[in-house]
Amino acid sequence: MSADAPHRSGEQPAAKAGAGFPRTARLLKHSDFERVYKQGRRHFSAHMTVFYLPKMEGSARIGFTVGRLLGGAVQRNRIKRRLREAVRLRRSALKDAVDVVINPKKSALTVEFPVLVEEVSRAFAVIAKKLGEK
Repeated sequence: MSADAPHRSGEQPAAKAGAGFPRTARLLKHSDFERVYKQGRRHFSAHMTVFYLPKMEGSARIGFTVGRLLGGAVQRNRIKRRLREAVRLRRSALKDAVDVVINPKKSALTVEFPVLVEEVSRAFAVIAKKLGEK
């Protein structure tokens, strides 16, 4: 697509570099996901379950698991895009070194986006509070 080509309806222009969700802030390895699931704690909400595990050093890393039960590839990718954007908007709330895995429910696909952002924000606030108690 050339620079002069119009965007598809509803499509937003690309975000500026650095404003996104960098690779260093993502949980990528299967072993890291397993460690968070087995050793971490949980926070339940209406549209997602959030697993988290404090780390000794580093910054917060966030990963997503969207299983096949939530729909076909198109629906799963849309859920991931929505969650990634919600996390990008609220990631600064996690100041501590923690690994987080967000496991969405099917309703994450159809819920209003501001509700999803608020739920991510609330989950991050709960995690920050729990980590601050230690």
